[in-house]
Amino acid sequence: MKTLAQAYQDFNFESLINQQLAGSAQRINAYVECCQRYVGQQKTALIWEGKQGESSAWTFEQLDEASGKLANYFKSLNIKQGDCIAGLLPRTPELLITVLAAWRIGAVYQPLFTAFESKAIEHRVETAHTRLIVTNAEQRPKLNSVKVPHILTVQPELNTQNQASQKQQSAEADFWAVLAQQSTVCEPAVLSFDDYFLMMFTSGTTGLAKSVPVPLKAVLAFKGYMTHAVDLRDEDSFWNLADPGWAYGLYYGITGPLSLGHSIIMDERAFSVDHALQIIKKYRVSNLTGSPTAFRMFFGFKEKFDPSIKEHLRVVSSAGEPLTPEVINWFNHDLNVNIYDQYGQTELGMVIANHHALDHHKKVGSAGYAIPGHRFAVLNKELQEVEPGGMGTLAIDCSQSPLFWFNGYGGNNRKAFAGNYYLTGDTVRLNEQGGIDFIGRADDVITTSGYRVGPFDVESTLLECEEVLESAVVGKPDPERTEIVKAFVVLKAQYPATAELMQKLQDYVRSRLSKHAYPKEIEFVDSLPKTSSGKIQRNLLKQQEIAKLENLHAAG
Repeated sequence: MKTLAQAYQDFNFESLINQQLAGSAQRINAYVECCQRYVGQQKTALIWEGKQGESSAWTFEQLDEASGKLANYFKSLNIKQGDCIAGLLPRTPELLITVLAAWRIGAVYQPLFTAFESKAIEHRVETAHTRLIVTNAEQRPKLNSVKVPHILTVQPELNTQNQASQKQQSAEADFWAVLAQQSTVCEPAVLSFDDYFLMMFTSGTTGLAKSVPVPLKAVLAFKGYMTHAVDLRDEDSFWNLADPGWAYGLYYGITGPLSLGHSIIMDERAFSVDHALQIIKKYRVSNLTGSPTAFRMFFGFKEKFDPSIKEHLRVVSSAGEPLTPEVINWFNHDLNVNIYDQYGQTELGMVIANHHALDHHKKVGSAGYAIPGHRFAVLNKELQEVEPGGMGTLAIDCSQSPLFWFNGYGGNNRKAFAGNYYLTGDTVRLNEQGGIDFIGRADDVITTSGYRVGPFDVESTLLECEEVLESAVVGKPDPERTEIVKAFVVLKAQYPATAELMQKLQDYVRSRLSKHAYPKEIEFVDSLPKTSSGKIQRNLLKQQEIAKLENLHAAG
């Protein structure tokens, strides 16, 4: 296995372009990179599992034909290079065909997560000046108040139950009917690294979601993550659990693997441990990626995992939030597989990782090291790089990161940049090995009695207790200590919430972590607020605590 140091030494941007792309920096098309170049090899591109128990497999040849037809329909509507085409669809073949067809004509694909309601959709569509939305009958009502020039709907097969729905939508174009009328021949547009091919959105702590246009240069960076960090091999059965309505699912569930000529799995059903296990076993998944939320759920129902999975599951990668040690240990000891933490943002893609394909020191709880083609730094308040052991803001050194592609929100809002650095807003520690230990979002770090406490440390310690299914920790404002540590805990169904259990959890964290980091308050809750992609929204819990205190002061 190549070492990380060797991978850094061998990295050459120009050679990478020549070796890994069908095109070049000045002549590139994402559809060509992710589909057309593999036509004629008779390879499976998509394995689909439907919500009614049906399944199908699509070759690159079949996707080439279908996307050609849809691309010609887009052109008939005078949709041009640079226009946005959105997909408000579940994980279905139609979604993938839409993505490829948009790329084929040089349009920009915009994901709309199916859990969004009309307000979230409206903001994204208006901001991106979206020309067309592809949706299905189930999602279509959300668009009744959304102003968009064209809507293309995947109509359900005619039956008595949905005749009324079909009648209502009969005036609109039907996805498969449109394809039947078009030619499969459609020459791909010729673009450059600087042209956009994805229109993403990301939420901050304040304000509406900001647009993140992604240039075609990112395709090369996505390949780097898939090869070095995920260690995707030709013989792997690969599955990314993340929804392509979000960055990790779209970048690394569709674009990255297809650009390497590798098949992807799409399961239309809502996530559950049982569904996931069915897919893992049915397709003998060897390379699995997803979010810590999914893997925590796996751990919470670990009795469902039988030893047969060990026969084929080779590597597991996690992104979105740090993994807890007990989840890592369970995968390692019970399933005999390494699960590695990896770090990225919508704005960056994945840039830091514990690499499955490269040999380097692995530290439990660490996000790892820069993926070749990137350089990170940890900056203090004066924006100076800290020495090992120091804490500060994680930044990307743009001047020494040839694969860095983010140009700013909306294409030109560069408030997150300072000189040569992009500031992630995440607080980290530069560890002794030169890797990154994640502390938390800058606004998540708790300051109590002069100590800085990372919520992740407390959460992971609570999760070591057998009664705890999930936890979220925030800093509750306190006049004496600045903040106190407060934990919100979801218990497993068989354990009642009692004062005795609360005391037990507090004592455990105090003894396991530190006296200043234990939660002085614990609130047992039925569920935790999360983003649509499954990240815990600690900021909402914190705002809730601030509001309670303000109400108390007002009443007093």
